[in-house]
Amino acid sequence: MLDDASVDPLVRVLLIVLAAMAIDWLVGDPRWLWDRLPHPVVLVGALIAWLERRLNHVEVSERARLLRGGSTVLIVVGGAALAGWAIARASDALAYGWGLELVVVVVLIAQRDLFDHVRRVGRALDDGGLEAGRVAVGRIVGRDPESLDRHGVLRASIESLAENFSDGVIAPLFWYLVLGPIGICAYKAVNTLDSMIGHRSERFRAFGKVAARLDDVANLIPARLSAVLLAFAAAFVPGGDPFAACVTMWRDAGKHRSPNAGWPEAAMAGALDLALAGPRRYHGDLVADPWIGAGRARAEPRDLRRALALFALACALTAALLLCALGALLA
Repeated sequence: MLDDASVDPLVRVLLIVLAAMAIDWLVGDPRWLWDRLPHPVVLVGALIAWLERRLNHVEVSERARLLRGGSTVLIVVGGAALAGWAIARASDALAYGWGLELVVVVVLIAQRDLFDHVRRVGRALDDGGLEAGRVAVGRIVGRDPESLDRHGVLRASIESLAENFSDGVIAPLFWYLVLGPIGICAYKAVNTLDSMIGHRSERFRAFGKVAARLDDVANLIPARLSAVLLAFAAAFVPGGDPFAACVTMWRDAGKHRSPNAGWPEAAMAGALDLALAGPRRYHGDLVADPWIGAGRARAEPRDLRRALALFALACALTAALLLCALGALLA
């Protein structure tokens, strides 16, 4: 069916997205495969690291470092977009080429992998105590885990879940729906650049500025969509409050130093009656950010479980809305 030239391209894309979401949720990132093959994001990260080592020298001026960082972005995002274009051409030219696009979307979204990583933090706290929880959360957040108490470990996990619902699920799907394989491949390159060099530290302030700003633009719409989806999904979580989620994201999203991350974090905080973000340490330095949400800062394991349920329901709601759009097109 998907190889039939008469099939509406949007129908084809929606079917691929729905199938990819279902496969990713059931399978996740198979460790047996990525232990043998490099994940595409790992390859992109290796290229970024190599370019950064070659180009980001402290002895050159900030302007030169800004230009070199921009060149790095051009090379990495341009290469990813070119790979996406080749995938799109192959998909159109080959029998069952849609399967190639399906594989790309499955690999580049992270529903199940994100869910499992965050759930492991809760299990580590339960089974191994605070030190085990710190080790587990250190794998998914950039702040200093040794500075976190039990409540801080849980808050950090919930914040990561909210922010990465946008970065790891909604944004890749959004850009695939808009621009096909070119869009999803370019977005993952942009997001990886931001995570590696888009920092405000002395080393990356100039070199990573273009990457950080491009990531802000790429996530502008997806972050807000993510917040709305989390707010609606809160209606189906025990004790969830969709109204408070909407009020909190409208009031507090702008408190976050990122123009985008505050939206899903605020929606999560309001939905679960929590206070997220706030003061925390990165590489030994205290970052005195304001609290997002008017609820409890002392997060408990049950809050992490509710956050995971909210995330899963928001993913299901996303799939349901896409299924409704598909039904409207086929009607």
